Amino acid sequence: MKGTKASSGKAFEEGLKAGLSITRLEVPTLFLTGYRELGLSDTEAMLLLQLMTYLDKEANDFPTPDELGMRMSATPESIIGGLARLIKNDWLTIEEGIERPSGIRFERYSLDPLYAKLAAWWRKRIEEEEASTSAASPPETGQNLFLIFEKEFARPLTPMELEMISGWLDQDRFPEDLILAALKEAVFAGKVHFRYIDRILLEWQRNRVLTVEQAKEHRQKFRGRS
Repeated sequence: MKGTKASSGKAFEEGLKAGLSITRLEVPTLFLTGYRELGLSDTEAMLLLQLMTYLDKEANDFPTPDELGMRMSATPESIIGGLARLIKNDWLTIEEGIERPSGIRFERYSLDPLYAKLAAWWRKRIEEEEASTSAASPPETGQNLFLIFEKEFARPLTPMELEMISGWLDQDRFPEDLILAALKEAVFAGKVHFRYIDRILLEWQRNRVLTVEQAKEHRQKFRGRS
């Protein structure tokens, strides 16, 4: 059972890595949320963000230190040192090859190591959050749910937002733990707003997801297809 869970987790991690690499799915949100926890300095993080922009938006897969320096408040020496550390610590690689049919040699940066580290970090965060949720006692009803939302949003809820939560409870009959699971899903996605949470709950309702455990299974299936 333990081996099956580990294999499933590794498959999710590999799928997430592929998604990050191909579609850049939520890369800035994930990266900005976790780069300090992952041990990167501000300069190293900014270098990686600038490289993402050059590679993804400007079709420049090997920007020079001078080009990077024009967008950063860092010395050329600091940029060169930062790039060297990123390569040494396996955040970045340089690929070499020969263009066809010209025969011209080329070098380019690859961010695949970054996506692999982000995928592993996100997987660990989700597993820790799920373990914490499983170990925690069931939430109290009513007012406590509103307080949890206010804590996540870091502000008092508006009357319309309070009415929406009440509608989930009284009209849609969503269990409180399922509403909290949708809130956590939105937090992980970096989309903490009520419309997104409502879409998650409606998606679960359409797919007959009635419990937190079913929500976890549905999420794994969805991410396995993406």
